Amino acid sequence: MAHSDLLYPDNPRRREEVNHLHQQLLDCLSDSFYATNKLIGVLNTHLGCRLASIEMKRDGTIKENCDIIIQAVMKIQKELQKVDAALKDKLEPTLYRKLQDIKEKETEKIAIVQKVISVILGEATSAASAVAVKLVGSNVTSGIINKLVTVLAQISVSLLGSIGVAVLGLGIDMIFRAILGAVEKTQLQAAIKSYEKHLVEFKSASEKYHHAITEVANTVEHQMK
Repeated sequence: MAHSDLLYPDNPRRREEVNHLHQQLLDCLSDSFYATNKLIGVLNTHLGCRLASIEMKRDGTIKENCDIIIQAVMKIQKELQKVDAALKDKLEPTLYRKLQDIKEKETEKIAIVQKVISVILGEATSAASAVAVKLVGSNVTSGIINKLVTVLAQISVSLLGSIGVAVLGLGIDMIFRAILGAVEKTQLQAAIKSYEKHLVEFKSASEKYHHAITEVANTVEHQMK
């Protein structure tokens, strides 16, 4: 037992809690990498994009990995904006407004996009129309993706940003030293509070992001049957 643990007997429990919260954060990050690569695969296959997949840096910091996802998502948004601009240019104003109307049925939207998608992409399938509707004519880009980016940016500049992703494998005491540098009750409490605050928002944003992308993939599979 460390000398300071005699003064602060709850510190071992707090270190365990930091360890547990760190793993939860890594799980959310890993899910976001997986979902982003899944979306990149859909866009490359069906919308003719040439986006590179991303990989989690196991020897990097939380900030570095958050930044990797943010940069990838911004490239995705840029590609979707191009599709949106092309649809706006090719469709009659009334049809484009229907595409943006959340009250319109998805089947109607897909039918609208199919009128012009082949002109935009050169050659396109019904799956391409479904992808465009799911990602351009919905709140996935404007809402869900933007929220994920906001949360990742907040984590990057927080206390957690400088923490190494791989410190978990070094053991609890090493994690503690890597994060805090000294055994102090107040520092452990601050770390726990920071993890808890950001995890609440990150879990929510990550789950919605993952669900939205899974829905896109499922729609594509349905269209290809």
